[in-house]
Amino acid sequence: MNSDQAPVGVVCLCAAWCGVCRQYAPEFEALKARFPQVRFDWVDVEDEEEVVGDVDVETFPTLLIGQGSKALFLGPLLPQIKVLERLLTSLLAGESGGTAVSEEADALWQRVCKKWQ
Repeated sequence: MNSDQAPVGVVCLCAAWCGVCRQYAPEFEALKARFPQVRFDWVDVEDEEEVVGDVDVETFPTLLIGQGSKALFLGPLLPQIKVLERLLTSLLAGESGGTAVSEEADALWQRVCKKWQ
């Protein structure tokens, strides 16, 4: 990532009732220390319905990664923090996430960015 680019953000879409999410949360929080240049956020899909909108989150954890005004990745990941760490490392190195990002993902990213303002 070039210094003139907007910072990357990682959003975990989760639910308070989800046991997998509760187990994943401490590792997600710990990842912040490894990537201080990245903004991390935890969005409860039920508590923050206005942010999630019509996005249908069926699998937890589902991660949204974006930069500037564009989503770079939206999808479920194995609840193993090393998977997110590898994906984030490759995105920061300028490699594609390998997944076409939808308009729905871009719209969700825009709502998250508005929440951060």
